[in-house]
Amino acid sequence: MKRKITAILTSAVSAVSAASLFAMNAFAEEAAGGNSDAAAAAGTGGGMITTLVIPLVLMFVLLYFMAIRPQKKREQEAKAMQESLQVGDEVITSGGIVGMVVRIGDDTVVIETGGERHKLRIKKWAIGENITANDRAKAAAVKTKTKLASAGVSDSAEDEKTKKSKKKKDEEE
Repeated sequence: MKRKITAILTSAVSAVSAASLFAMNAFAEEAAGGNSDAAAAAGTGGGMITTLVIPLVLMFVLLYFMAIRPQKKREQEAKAMQESLQVGDEVITSGGIVGMVVRIGDDTVVIETGGERHKLRIKKWAIGENITANDRAKAAAVKTKTKLASAGVSDSAEDEKTKKSKKKKDEEE
């Protein structure tokens, strides 16, 4: 989805840059109509540089915000997850191996897998997901949600839907 959007935006920027290039050339030719050919060529050369530089800068800015910045954010989140590993966490490697963390080294982690408790030593960068940390985050989200609910504050549309469905059930009874 993001690749399609990026491709569409890139083609739109290139189309706009081509249109602006043709418009600037037409304007320069019209403005230099009474001058000599050398003056007209010098005038369009300067305009041509700006019409090429501005779209290129726009494309690089677009590329940065659509591709580079989100990738760096994902890398930082993955690194933070790998650094926050604890003994006893359940992890999934990028290869699909599921196991429990037994020991943590500088750049390696020992995990236990299977019913026979096989131990594997893997690199931290190979860990793709920390299931236990995800469960902790969900529990923290539920805990904050229950605090809001106990205070009588509702921030989601789901709470309103459940209230309406309870009201309908009460009316039916």
